[in-house]
Amino acid sequence: MNPDALLGRVRKLLAMAEAEGLAEAAREAYNVKAAELIAQYGIDRALVEEAAPRRVGAADLVVVLESPYARDKVTLLASVAAPMGCRLVHRESRRGEGIEHSAHLFGMAADIQRVQLLFTSLLVQQAHGLAVERPPRQENPRAFRRSWMAGFALAVARRLGAAEQAARERAQARVHREAEPNGPSVAVVLADRSRRVEQHLASVYPRLRTPRARALSGSGGAAGYRAGERADLGCANRVTGRVTPAIGSRR
Repeated sequence: MNPDALLGRVRKLLAMAEAEGLAEAAREAYNVKAAELIAQYGIDRALVEEAAPRRVGAADLVVVLESPYARDKVTLLASVAAPMGCRLVHRESRRGEGIEHSAHLFGMAADIQRVQLLFTSLLVQQAHGLAVERPPRQENPRAFRRSWMAGFALAVARRLGAAEQAARERAQARVHREAEPNGPSVAVVLADRSRRVEQHLASVYPRLRTPRARALSGSGGAAGYRAGERADLGCANRVTGRVTPAIGSRR
């Protein structure tokens, strides 16, 4: 399938998944199919671009995250970006009396496009899910919501990672059937593109420090995970571990 036509199908599926009044099972089915097609789009686009005579360079994009919970939105963006082959630098800058959070994305243009598309949809779904949650009466609501959003982001990262891996395996099987047996493997193509992304990142941020991990004490992690995964996989009821909001951080 033409990669651009496939992306059009993804947009329609995500729009249907966000429709009000939709049964939860149908919403999940649309989202699962969209994740599969987004992964397929990324692989197909990579193979098309790498077969062209001219080598495609890595790109970058700055995304400003609005309050409230801007830092938690960066975490969700990182959970989408990493499985899709992108790198993210979390930036903080003082604006008046507050802090502005932004994310500098690095990746191949087609992958950044995928990240933008899915992140926009997931941000809406996350907001809808969080709006109907009621924090325990004795608990700080902001702590509960932050842990809920962390659980949601974790489920997203795991689900997308599985979808991307499955897409790579399907593409490799297709290459073996249709292409020259001595042609480059899908893994080699993706590894070469990943190197270009890393080189571009290093050229812009030659000195990145490891971001400080977040320890979240709210009890919303399990509910957020179920909202992101649509299945309870036995996640603990409290997110107390290390939650890293981004791959790199620059203040």
